[in-house]
Amino acid sequence: MSKLKIDIEAPNFVLNDFNGQEVTLNNFKTIKNVLLVFNRGFL
Repeated sequence: MSKLKIDIEAPNFVLNDFNGQEVTLNNFKTIKNVLLVFNRGFL
């Protein structure tokens, strides 16, 4: 496993929210910190 680098910009990606709307990381570009949670096996 490679080490994480601190203070680098995360790559942009697209995911669907609970309503099926596309959300990109760029949507949060003006917010300093963003927490992502990936629920594995959530239905």
